[in-house]
Amino acid sequence: MINLRYGVAGLFNLKMNRVIFILFLLVLSFNKTYSQDKNFHIYICFGQSNMEGNAKFEPQDTVAPGQRFQVLEAVDCPDLNRKKGHWYPAVPPLTRCYTGLTPADYFGKTMIANTPREVSIGVINVAVGGCKIELFDKDNYKSYVATAPDWMINTINAYDGNPYHRLVEMAKLAQKEGVIKGILLHQGESNNNDTLWTKKVKVVYDHLLKDLNLKSNTVPLLAGELVGEDQGGACAGMNKIIAKLPLTIPTAYVISSRGCEGVADKLHFSAAGYRKLGKRYAAKMLSLQGYANINPE
Repeated sequence: MINLRYGVAGLFNLKMNRVIFILFLLVLSFNKTYSQDKNFHIYICFGQSNMEGNAKFEPQDTVAPGQRFQVLEAVDCPDLNRKKGHWYPAVPPLTRCYTGLTPADYFGKTMIANTPREVSIGVINVAVGGCKIELFDKDNYKSYVATAPDWMINTINAYDGNPYHRLVEMAKLAQKEGVIKGILLHQGESNNNDTLWTKKVKVVYDHLLKDLNLKSNTVPLLAGELVGEDQGGACAGMNKIIAKLPLTIPTAYVISSRGCEGVADKLHFSAAGYRKLGKRYAAKMLSLQGYANINPE
């Protein structure tokens, strides 16, 4: 029987009000578990050994930066008391458990030194020494892995055989807490003289934008030069190809390595070189965000 007090319309409205109330409670519950901080700026870092971190970090590099600079651990590191998918103060190593100093270290330190105190910085670093850019091609990486040397396979396996997937997995976790503001790349030694490199990088960049629902005009790509001619760089000629990246990706910017100290193998930077290069990545990012007069040295 229909309740005469309310009538058919009244009962419908009563039920709708209950549904709306339940939905409201669900939204409140969701907001408590998924709260994105617009002032937590996330930067994705990837590449090969120079992004991985080849130089041993020194005491000056291990000074804790405080809570404003964090790293999202991409692998489990029991000896460091770090777990994959958790944030920690950004004290090196920032890539894996036993890697060295990277450009990301001083990128982050320079960012927090030149942004308002309410802004904090987070980095995600997934890099594999010796790899070609093809390793980060989500559609074709398997064919590259199939021919990779055993020593590289061990590193690839640290990311469950798919470094690109791990990078996206960690980035999606980070997006629950902050906003991705840029992508940092250092790679090219293993693609030395590869004239298709810029197009291959674009494939990876486009995939990252799509998989993370990002827009190129708000998420620039910063690519660092390899050890330069002034340091006798073994792959310095590749810098001419890297210089053309903005022609393929209009939102890409090249970070100069001139004056960044290299080491004896002519492929990697010293700790001093990484510090300077990292500061230059930050100076460019800061300038793109409207900050002026940042001297990267």
